[in-house]
Amino acid sequence: MRSADFMRTLGRILGSEAWPKPLHLFQGLELVRSGEELAASARSVGTTPARLRRARDAADPFADILGESLPPNSVIVNERAAMLGNLVLGRAAELVFEEQYRRQMPDTEFDLVDLREGRTDTDYRMYNGEGRPVYRINIKFHGARFRWAVELVGLDPEDCFALATYKIDSALKKQDEEHLPYFFAIVGVSDLTATAVGDCIPRDVTEAVSFLGRVPRKPSIRALEDAAVEHLVRSSAAVVTSTIDQIRKADWYILSARRADRLLREKLFERVFALRVRNFARAFGGAELDMHFSMAQDLTPLPEFLAMLRDRGPQAVSTILERGDY
Repeated sequence: MRSADFMRTLGRILGSEAWPKPLHLFQGLELVRSGEELAASARSVGTTPARLRRARDAADPFADILGESLPPNSVIVNERAAMLGNLVLGRAAELVFEEQYRRQMPDTEFDLVDLREGRTDTDYRMYNGEGRPVYRINIKFHGARFRWAVELVGLDPEDCFALATYKIDSALKKQDEEHLPYFFAIVGVSDLTATAVGDCIPRDVTEAVSFLGRVPRKPSIRALEDAAVEHLVRSSAAVVTSTIDQIRKADWYILSARRADRLLREKLFERVFALRVRNFARAFGGAELDMHFSMAQDLTPLPEFLAMLRDRGPQAVSTILERGDY
């Protein structure tokens, strides 16, 4: 990747807002190259004229700013393609969930508020007409089928949804602390995996994020990955539109934290096969301890849940969620 190509890619990912440190120095250099005075450019990006001058005059600005030279294409490895693929999957699922909600809950008193920027274990919170929160919602996408589901947990691979046990515990604790029902909204597309999606992300994006992820003086990589995904969404990249189209065709379900916890306790050794495997972490490469649910028997279709919410109101549905019926 040539330096000019890298800068164009970075510009598309980060846009015109302030770039994170130390990438803000590249943004300052671009302003200088566009004809702006060095002192004004330094002030615009939040650095000193001396520091920006040093970067401008360096034989290798990449080495000066990041501590490593930009390697040729043959050396750059898309180390973060699968991670970006996973983030694209999650973002696509969130966008489709919003579509589903708006279509099935038109003209209601409930507002769906996006909480993703808070980096919590909650993606959305639902508010009533008085502005009071009524539910916490966490979106879960699953694509990789558990091929040994029949042998290990007694479920068909197409009917099996895995959820880390610690996430169930965390969700229930949050519900009990806040007295706010918590549920997972779940969707899956067989074999639509992070690796498959990551392989379809434009190469220049994965190369740029991969390179910045391993330089000595790196920006916040999670923030950079998020920015890259939002760039792909904004630009309607083919990988995003294709992923959204596939998720739109899939069925959605919900699972309350209370029901997940109850089923975990009832079917602990039956559905958490890790407890039956000696040296599980070593045998399965440090995999999480998952509880496996039957989508047909343990989960509730999202349309059924939303119809119940429309017809009976949030108080009745809160009682149902707290009992673990859904």
